[in-house]
Amino acid sequence: MAKTILITGCSSGIGRATAHLFQEKGWKVVATMRNTDDAGELKSLDNVWVARLDVTDLSTIKQVVAGTNRHVGPIDVLVNNAGYGAYGPLEATPRDSVVRQFHTNVIGLIDTIQVVLPHFRKQKSGTIVNISSVGGIIGMPLGSLYHSTKFAVEGLSEALMYELEAIGVRIKIVQPGLVDTDFNSRSIDINNNAKLKEYQALVQRVVSGAADPNAYRPGPDHVAGVIYEAVTDGSNKLRYLSGDDAFQNIARRKETDEEEFLAGMRVRFGLSSD
Repeated sequence: MAKTILITGCSSGIGRATAHLFQEKGWKVVATMRNTDDAGELKSLDNVWVARLDVTDLSTIKQVVAGTNRHVGPIDVLVNNAGYGAYGPLEATPRDSVVRQFHTNVIGLIDTIQVVLPHFRKQKSGTIVNISSVGGIIGMPLGSLYHSTKFAVEGLSEALMYELEAIGVRIKIVQPGLVDTDFNSRSIDINNNAKLKEYQALVQRVVSGAADPNAYRPGPDHVAGVIYEAVTDGSNKLRYLSGDDAFQNIARRKETDEEEFLAGMRVRFGLSSD
């Protein structure tokens, strides 16, 4: 019997690619998104059900999970992919951006897990995949909000790993590096205030570096493949990296003395000359 996977944030990028891959592998796929008008070709694929789910609206999470278990089949895998990035100097960031950032990336993820867990506990099985980022291990300037949410996802997932073993549920973290998606145009807000002159040189350096056209970015299909591996490898492995830059940056963080690593980051962003 085909297994069922529920994926959040399928309107584009990693979520959409993951929906396609699992459908091709014979799974039943519940592809969710805030606006189902963005579903495109997903609506016409066999064994794909498109549903509206906004992770900041608990009622939609409950409706989709109940409907999936009732009409599609018991959920075997949950992929928490929906995400949003608020960037810019913290001093220039309005509170509503702070709240939206944490509601989308942390509270919404927790809400979705809590709604699914009773079903997993009843069937004594299930897998949860949380999409984190290299930014959940390494902080970058102007990303204080985004990175803090991804650090939260890392800690949440690692702690949950232990308690969920009691009910036969596995948890996985996928940490992509740079990915060639439209995340920057669709899912990022830049908060800035030109009157705060002290930050502007750093803002320009970070923005120009992020837009580097020569930086290699694997496509979302690559990340989808890593998610598939995490779901199907049958192991208790917790973290999965995606992309050469992810492996390189995480290795550098692990292998370098912290003072030396942070000094290198300061040089990288023009905050120090040596």
